[in-house]
Amino acid sequence: MNLLSEAEAALCPTNEPNAEVPNGAAGHYLLGLVYRYTDRRKSAVDHFKQALSMDPLLWAAYEELCILGAAEEANAVFSEAAALCIQQQQLNHGLNPQNLQIVSEDRITVLNRTLGSEDMSPRQLKNTQGNSIRDIPGNHHGAVLSGGPASQPFNGGSSNMSVYSTPSPMPAQLSGVAPPPLCRNVQPNINILSGESSPRSTVNATIQGPRRKFVDEGKLRKVSGRLFSDSGPRRSTRLAGEAAANSNLNAPQVGANGAGHSSARYLGGISSSSKLGLAASRSGAVRKGQTSASESFDDGRRSESFDDTRLDNATTNSSSASSSGDDKSLERERTSTQMGGVLTNGSRISSGVLELLDLLRILGEGYRLSCMYRCQDALDVYAKLSHRQYNTGWVLSQVGKAYFELVDYLEADQAFSLARRASPCSLEGMDIYSTVLFHLKEEMKLSYLAQELISTDRLAPQSWCAMGNCYSLQKDHETALKNFQRAVQLNSRFAYAHTLCGHEHVVLEDFENGIKSYQSALRIDARHYNSWYGLGMVYLRQEKFEFAEHHFRRAFQINPRSSVIMCYLGTALHALKKNGEALEMMEKAIVADKKNPLPMYQKANILVSIENFDEALKVLEELKEYAPHESSVYALMGKIYKRRNMYEKSMFHFGLALDLKPSAADVAAIKSAIEKLHVPDETEDL
Repeated sequence: MNLLSEAEAALCPTNEPNAEVPNGAAGHYLLGLVYRYTDRRKSAVDHFKQALSMDPLLWAAYEELCILGAAEEANAVFSEAAALCIQQQQLNHGLNPQNLQIVSEDRITVLNRTLGSEDMSPRQLKNTQGNSIRDIPGNHHGAVLSGGPASQPFNGGSSNMSVYSTPSPMPAQLSGVAPPPLCRNVQPNINILSGESSPRSTVNATIQGPRRKFVDEGKLRKVSGRLFSDSGPRRSTRLAGEAAANSNLNAPQVGANGAGHSSARYLGGISSSSKLGLAASRSGAVRKGQTSASESFDDGRRSESFDDTRLDNATTNSSSASSSGDDKSLERERTSTQMGGVLTNGSRISSGVLELLDLLRILGEGYRLSCMYRCQDALDVYAKLSHRQYNTGWVLSQVGKAYFELVDYLEADQAFSLARRASPCSLEGMDIYSTVLFHLKEEMKLSYLAQELISTDRLAPQSWCAMGNCYSLQKDHETALKNFQRAVQLNSRFAYAHTLCGHEHVVLEDFENGIKSYQSALRIDARHYNSWYGLGMVYLRQEKFEFAEHHFRRAFQINPRSSVIMCYLGTALHALKKNGEALEMMEKAIVADKKNPLPMYQKANILVSIENFDEALKVLEELKEYAPHESSVYALMGKIYKRRNMYEKSMFHFGLALDLKPSAADVAAIKSAIEKLHVPDETEDL
């Protein structure tokens, strides 16, 4: 809403510098944004750093520090100290021994409640167990009674859950969700407790828990009737429950080793899981995902084959005298299982945190180097990523931006094309991509990109920047300016849109409004070197060389690796008669980008002005190899030969310059030079 003063008052109601900011790292991050938008850079940097120290995984804070040019190296931010901080937060929030004790007591209460419900009907028993599961605090996985690794104790206890665990949907939300597709001949994965199962099987076991518990029994029978060709007539839910109870009482007694386990047909984990969970609780079984059920209907009679846990349930029901002893041993087993699960989960958290920080170190260092315009170094860092991480939309967009700053537009085009393919709905970097296509004069691709972005999100400034570049390439600068102004209207803090407006004003020779647009961009982002460069160009055209030098120097301080900025800074210095500094800057520009012909041409101009004709001709002969179709090169060589009274060579090079079809202004200058070919330069100056 752009109510920054109100936002600051809400975050700092006491207006004291050392007052506690609400909501921890997120509060400091928001306050940093307020200070950044109100041009209080130092305070913004302090709060972003404070947010990172409280939550090392708050990537947005590090991103803002990189944009402000105040970010530390990623190796220092996402270091081992950050890993220890994250693990300590996890221990404080999720693995508190008091929380474990509360969870243990809650589980025993639920057990006692369900153990005393043996006389209930199957439907009542199911409802009671469902309510018991809902009563357990923090039970977001719906598998507390199974005691497996999927329901680790740190998820329960108090409402102060782990800040890094993603909650699963609540039972009320899952009640209307359709069950997963049924599949045959799928064997459940055992050995989950021993750690031999794959991560995928562990995840499946975790996901199947809540789904089994909230599938309606009547729906299951309908699905079963369609699935099996030998299904008999469908029974009501009450009759089916009574048949299940009778078959449970008549089931043969089988030892707990699972010798009578039958898995003829496995329905993708869908079964009457509330009963299975109760059986597992009574028998102390913790092999979650091992249970299976087969249902068949023969002449209207329903029979079920149960696994060892279900049969142990029947044994426990028939032996009430041994139940109290089993409860005590169950409590001991559960306590040891909880502690073992805590240790296993702690090691998983440690390894996961280290892997995540390794990734953030690479991404963070690459982004920091990009913001410092050390683009080649950034590309080298991004190359360290794995194939899957490198080929993501965000990384490819950053790679495209790096190539754009290196003036390698073909590579930038390829990187942005891959980014569009990887994330077709992402607008990250698409404004830069449109400028790349503008420089490549790819009118058709730019038009297609602009229409695609408008159809994706017509309220995004990137979309209208692409549309404006499309019209600017078609020389319709007034329409282009309207599109850039639309981008500014949609997001007044989008600095690049202000800069593009300034470029169009300059093309239309409206220098006053161009200066205003550039200054607006700098108020948003003082490190937006494009606007400093634009202001320098305006003052250079107005022959205000001191102002031009100042603004080019500011742009050069931000981006010291741009050969274009070095070249125009040298031009401003040459106009101020600082030829030594100008030549030095031109040398730097040539080394920075040998493919850029402009600094070599300007160097030759400076050498001509100080009458070093031989060196100037050497530079121009070399430049002909890089830009063989540049008419201005041959025109300058013609002037040099004229100054040396070599009129035939001068006329030859003037003719070559005219053959290369220069602009109208250059044609007039070349023809004027030909007409005055035999006039001495001193007389010509008079």
